[in-house]
Amino acid sequence: MREVTTLGIDLAKRVFQLHGVDKNGKRTLKKRLNRSEFSIFMANLPVCIVVMEACSGSHHWGRKFRAMGHDVKLISPQFVKLFVKTKKN
Repeated sequence: MREVTTLGIDLAKRVFQLHGVDKNGKRTLKKRLNRSEFSIFMANLPVCIVVMEACSGSHHWGRKFRAMGHDVKLISPQFVKLFVKTKKN
């Protein structure tokens, strides 16, 4: 597996969707994890940029990821819509 430089995370109550890309923008990771697997996976992941939609849950996870050494970026919900390629609302 190539190194993940940027990781996009779709947060939910029980299941988290992860999409990782390398420095060239090629997808290197596509995973679906539950809450218990998610914490372990992130602790073992090499330091990278983590991108999430800004919400109350993302601030909590952002603090945890910063403590692990990751660089966390939170995107305003109005700008996340630009990245959605399906008819998800």
